[in-house]
Amino acid sequence: MSIEKSSFGTTSEGQNVELYTISNKNGMKAAISTFGGAVQKIIIPAKAGEVDVVLGYDDAKGYEQQDTYIGSLIGRVGNRIEKGHFFLNGKEYDLYINNGKNHLHGGKTGFDKKIWQAKTVHDNEVQLTYISPDGEENYPGELSVTVSYKLTDCNTLVLEYYARTTKDTLCNLTNHSYFNLAGYNSGNVGEQTVQLLVDEYTAADSESIPHGEILSVKGTPFDLREAKPMQAGWDAQFATIQEAGGYDHNLVVPEYNGNVKKVAVAHSDKTNISMSVFTDLPGFQFYSGNYLDPKVKGKNNVPMERRSGYCFESQYFPNAVNIPEFVSPILRKDNVYKTTTAYHFDF
Repeated sequence: MSIEKSSFGTTSEGQNVELYTISNKNGMKAAISTFGGAVQKIIIPAKAGEVDVVLGYDDAKGYEQQDTYIGSLIGRVGNRIEKGHFFLNGKEYDLYINNGKNHLHGGKTGFDKKIWQAKTVHDNEVQLTYISPDGEENYPGELSVTVSYKLTDCNTLVLEYYARTTKDTLCNLTNHSYFNLAGYNSGNVGEQTVQLLVDEYTAADSESIPHGEILSVKGTPFDLREAKPMQAGWDAQFATIQEAGGYDHNLVVPEYNGNVKKVAVAHSDKTNISMSVFTDLPGFQFYSGNYLDPKVKGKNNVPMERRSGYCFESQYFPNAVNIPEFVSPILRKDNVYKTTTAYHFDF
């Protein structure tokens, strides 16, 4: 195991950004940027040669200029809050509106646009830290966040999230990596298969906002309990799929109890790489890259084609702060936020 630190360029304001590349004994690598905590590379030593299985950019400016959260840490609250509005301890809060009429992924300048402080731990772990001031993006409390990226010799990238707050607040941290197991430069992912180990999803309105209804996946495009090509369902004549332009929905982890569980498996026949996703959170967003834009160029000037990557964003349910029936994303002053999400690769 080893960690290599290198320069990753500067921001438009001249701030230096670093890249930490963790390597395991099998030749797998994961590169983490201090800008937005982005997972910039995951290199898999497949039988036919090395494959980089995440979309990304070649330097910090690419991440600074993007608006699709590629690879980045998301906070304080991942996903959507209806009309950016919530009550906490009897006080009303209004957040920045950046997704139609709603608040998305932390607001105007979320954690994906912050420079994080990094330190290495042992020879296989990088920890990133950011202190979000009281009132940032109008969220209450100073939130101190640490995210650990650990690469194991079992070919698993483990993300552990920790947070404390000086006042009761909301906290729902996630990672927004776009995966393509045929390689970031291989285009459309429709032939890659996905298996979602869930029985239910949260119904959502035309703006992707849940209102409390939980539905069975049976007989819907979300019934991916057996692996199917992604393209089989992403254009289905099914209202919520049409409204979202494909998959962009929250799936319900069965029998949620706070333990880490396998929730999804993706596979590419082209490279014979499989990825299993694990989380201890009650849900995850499966997103099929519907809003990627080929006019945007990523690593090695490769266009970010529509549906050239997909996301599994572990999370408390979207809009959960406004739905009493959902597991609450409220972090109390005396509590510690701690969650784990892991991506295991077979090749």
